[in-house]
Amino acid sequence: MRKLLPALLVAGVVMSPALGRAQEPAAPAGQIVGDAPGEAPDATRGTEQAVAEGHGGEAGGEHATPHYPLKKPAELSWTFAGPFGHWDLGQLQRGLKVYKEVCSNCHSMNLVSFRNFSALGYSDEQVRALAAEYQITDPAPNAQGEMFQRAGIPSDRLPSPYPNPEAAAAALGGAHPPDLSLIAKARSVERGFPRFLLDIFPWSQYAEGGPDYIHALLTGYEQAPANVTIQPGTYYNPHFISGPALAMAPPLSDGQVTYDDGAPATMEQYSRDVSAFLMWTAEPHLVERKATGFVVMIFLIGFAIMLYLVKRRVWADTPH
Repeated sequence: MRKLLPALLVAGVVMSPALGRAQEPAAPAGQIVGDAPGEAPDATRGTEQAVAEGHGGEAGGEHATPHYPLKKPAELSWTFAGPFGHWDLGQLQRGLKVYKEVCSNCHSMNLVSFRNFSALGYSDEQVRALAAEYQITDPAPNAQGEMFQRAGIPSDRLPSPYPNPEAAAAALGGAHPPDLSLIAKARSVERGFPRFLLDIFPWSQYAEGGPDYIHALLTGYEQAPANVTIQPGTYYNPHFISGPALAMAPPLSDGQVTYDDGAPATMEQYSRDVSAFLMWTAEPHLVERKATGFVVMIFLIGFAIMLYLVKRRVWADTPH
């Protein structure tokens, strides 16, 4: 009996899956095996296939799901890229001009102070003159206990075009424009495997995903394809990271901003300049950080060589 019991247990384990399958009811006529009961087999596959074929969707088995952005941004050449990158002050000044004349009509930059612009090559007098162009609500009330406005000073932060996010959403059809202080670090498109593995090497150090994405978004508006339906009041942009369309209308056009240094007044130039400027506002100490890291790497390499030589000297007379 003791020898027969293990054999019965093994036979039960082997036979139980087959018995279970034999007891399952047969699929009703016309139903495709694998679909949920009552589901129309081809109810949504046509739409998903159209999205997959024409708008960047990736097929996963029988179904296709669009992955945003539909078009990945091109990797551009920036002066601040790589381990020896540096800021182009002329480009940053042009980017500030584009922000002031175009972007600041809707977007705030609450984490940037006027005095920070001295790093862009402006003198103290120029920074004070720039701040005085804005009317700032003083954080402290006057002697009568009332809030009042005054001319800006270098320690003030750039004012928002709207008093609060709710007012901004109400004025812009329900869409609240994001603050641009850190947008170049907050928005980026993944490079995917295996390219992101190369970013750790010193000769790459790819950190320009934010500017690449901003440039692609500003210049990537297109006419919506016939098989894509977008919501009223939105604009088709295959580079948008959250969907096929966004509420922001195309903000830039040729000849919109006049540069003082004679740079081309084109949408491409505007986009590059403001993208570089937003990278600076998001990480103003980028160049200093890279310089410090380069010095640290040299020190660590020299320190490792010194330790190796000391080890050889200390253990030279010890038999191994």
